[in-house]
Amino acid sequence: MTTTQDSPTTGGALTADELKADLTLEQLRELVGLVEYDASRDPFPVTAMDAIGFVVGNATQAAAWYQLALGMDLEAYRGPETGCRDSKSYVLRSGSARFVLTGGVTPDSPVLDHHRRHGDGVVDLALEVPDVDACIEHARASGATVLVEPHDESDEHGTVRIAAIATYGETRHTLVDRSRYAGPYLPGYVARTSTLVRPEGHPKRLFQAVDHCVGNVELGRMDAWVDFYHRVMGFANMAEFIGDDIATDYSALMSKVVASGNHRVKFPLNEPAIAKKRSQIDEYLEFYDGAGCQHIALATNDILRTVDVMRAHGVEFLDTPDSYYDDPELRARIGEVRVPIEELKARRILVDRDEDGYLLQIFTKPVGDRPTVFFELIERHGSLGFGKGNFKALFEAIEREQEARGNL
Repeated sequence: MTTTQDSPTTGGALTADELKADLTLEQLRELVGLVEYDASRDPFPVTAMDAIGFVVGNATQAAAWYQLALGMDLEAYRGPETGCRDSKSYVLRSGSARFVLTGGVTPDSPVLDHHRRHGDGVVDLALEVPDVDACIEHARASGATVLVEPHDESDEHGTVRIAAIATYGETRHTLVDRSRYAGPYLPGYVARTSTLVRPEGHPKRLFQAVDHCVGNVELGRMDAWVDFYHRVMGFANMAEFIGDDIATDYSALMSKVVASGNHRVKFPLNEPAIAKKRSQIDEYLEFYDGAGCQHIALATNDILRTVDVMRAHGVEFLDTPDSYYDDPELRARIGEVRVPIEELKARRILVDRDEDGYLLQIFTKPVGDRPTVFFELIERHGSLGFGKGNFKALFEAIEREQEARGNL
């Protein structure tokens, strides 16, 4: 893993000359992270993830599955009963993580056109911003495609300022300023709570936030989209994975991670690399029919409980062989963690440590019919990384699934 640091003088990655040069005290403080993020200096300040929008084949059933299997709460609804004739949307919440599941109703619904091409998938990585107009002005000047011009949407709960720009594939970033709004989600939605009865003892919440969202792009396009996030949205490089870091004997990929100025929003971007067989990125691009969001990492503070509950409710996870846990090098590398290695082994949870701490993580199998979108559960204890030490084991597990599907 190569971690890049922004240059205090140019805003780009530090050059070799800058690393050798004498820096001012202020620059040194920025370099080691002692200066707090200043949104006023950010041309495209992002407060946090606002929502992740999905198109699904059956929103009504998907909403029930996300409530029962992932423990999410139903908060809002829009559909024919509220005046939206061609689609239904359900808004679900778990901590700060908000999912919006949309399905087509009428035969000519554009939602169904999208689903016919891509299947279940992410269409919107919506971002909360303090000034929609300023962000759009900067994005337009930087060459971004503006899909929705800034405008107000209002109801009895107040007013939301909203706009949208295009990113990779048919994915968009909706920009939302809801500082003047007190409704359940957006104007046009009504509050809705679940009528589902969860089993006795079911935990109230299985995850608390979205940790990061991973995008897959076509061969040779990763750097262009990294540049897009730098140039248009002011995101900074956070990490880079290349070569043997992110390859097995059969398949390979390359990955770079960009993050918002406050580091609350993190987007790893993957592209396939030339190898003996097709990588997971190649498979995704084929079955999704283009670039898109491959997986969403969900932050949990008790991964053991979360995995136990989700598995009991039918969620399938990637398997990891016993040899991963029995390897003396693993035990030496990870040191002491909060749960015995035997507990992790029983659940097939992966563990990795870096200079800042350690993390626990596990990945679901694809949650739809196509081998595209899946989820990661992650429990962090100081580590700011993405489980570099687990890449080989993870990719080998994915390859076993690809082979079973006949797609390796």
